[in-house]
Amino acid sequence: LSRSRQKFVSFQTKPFTSETTIYAHNQAFEYFEGQPDKILYDQDRVLMVDENLGDLILTKEFQLYSSEMTFTPVFCRKADPESKGKVENVVGFVKKNFLRGRTYTNEKALNESVREWLTRTGNGKMHAGIHKIPYQEGIIEREYLHPYYKRENVVSLLPYKVRKDNTISYKSNFY
Repeated sequence: LSRSRQKFVSFQTKPFTSETTIYAHNQAFEYFEGQPDKILYDQDRVLMVDENLGDLILTKEFQLYSSEMTFTPVFCRKADPESKGKVENVVGFVKKNFLRGRTYTNEKALNESVREWLTRTGNGKMHAGIHKIPYQEGIIEREYLHPYYKRENVVSLLPYKVRKDNTISYKSNFY
């Protein structure tokens, strides 16, 4: 989170997809007990298909997800450290302070140990930049987050073609 510098980390052994990124978002919203107004993203092909003269074309899954949630996705330009420097610093902090020297056993154990590390060190010790403890500042910041309600897996509807006479065929019946 931007003001408190509170962090959330999730690891997985395979590359992220739109679905696994959405799952990680839900984990973070549960961890923070809410969702922010805006989320800053790098221009990533996992969430964004293309850009058309400033219009961002998101993947179908992420477009549906972000339209159901209250946050606004904000995508940075490539190689723009001023807009995403805080995020890049967190990545470096996790690599140097959590991952360095750690023996990998499995994905579940790594995610459990990173949650413990976040409580103990990542969010529990004084931040060098703001000189405050991120967890304590996160409690204040939590009041400004939008509520997060866990979304159960909703079966998405299949698209049907509309015929020339404005009907669709569903299970051999025309409506």
